Amino acid sequence: MISLGFPYAVAGLMFSGFAAWSCARARWLNGLMWALLALSFLAGDWIGDVGNGVLVLALVTVATIGIRRPAPCPALAEARSASAARQGNRLFLPALAVPVITIGGTFLFKAMPSLFDPKQATLIALTVAAIAGLGLATWLFRASALEPLEEGARLMDSVGWAAILPQMLAALGALFAAAGLGETMGSMLGAILPEGSLIAAALVYMGGMALLTMAMGNAFAAFPVMTGAVGLPLLVHVHHGNPAAVAALGMLSGFCGTLLTPMAANFNIVPANLLDLSSRYAVIRAQAPTAILLWIANLLILFLLAFR
Repeated sequence: MISLGFPYAVAGLMFSGFAAWSCARARWLNGLMWALLALSFLAGDWIGDVGNGVLVLALVTVATIGIRRPAPCPALAEARSASAARQGNRLFLPALAVPVITIGGTFLFKAMPSLFDPKQATLIALTVAAIAGLGLATWLFRASALEPLEEGARLMDSVGWAAILPQMLAALGALFAAAGLGETMGSMLGAILPEGSLIAAALVYMGGMALLTMAMGNAFAAFPVMTGAVGLPLLVHVHHGNPAAVAALGMLSGFCGTLLTPMAANFNIVPANLLDLSSRYAVIRAQAPTAILLWIANLLILFLLAFR
């Protein structure tokens, strides 16, 4: 049965390719960085907790030392602009194909439980969609077989240490949940919140997801904490909310916080640096109105869908 190992293997092979490409160009520290990340995807289940802990420390050490970023190349930038002008809206086809294939694949794979793990159908479909999108882009733009590897390695070198932030912060959330932080926060909030007040519980849950995400930089880190503190004990068990709606809308509220925080460096600070924007916080300022309106919409939808 195809399960979570498939997307992990694909990601591991991708980072292995980046590592090989970097080493072939004598960028040894870059190659070590991507090789360690590849190892975490390919062998994380086999090396055990101690091995994974050592791997994380090695990743942080390499990231702290710093990897080489690609030097700006004006000629390459001009060539890209000319190519973009020639291709026009065809540039968007590979990107648009990814969500379409992901949605279709999710329904298809869930209908074949003997071949695909239904619990991981979305991740498997997303992986297939990414591979299909890559193939479509290579065919549309007549790229060589090595161009995706070269461009992917260049992009990852530009992003640098922020590439490992999602994994690190998601692990941090799991660590907090295992340490019982959600239960501790739940007991503290339960003593403060008005008893039986659905509105207060919803505001604390949705607001807490956004604020904790802003503090931690990742909604995946905030989710197990706030869901264990407020989402499950109050909104689901006390007020009989729909668990799927509560969880989904809570996560969306966390993503609103992601749009507002420099702690989400890989989303908000790295793009500003890559695009040479005048301010490090230009991306956050542009996203703030959307994030606030979206958070309000999520709160209203929560009352409409979770407590009918």
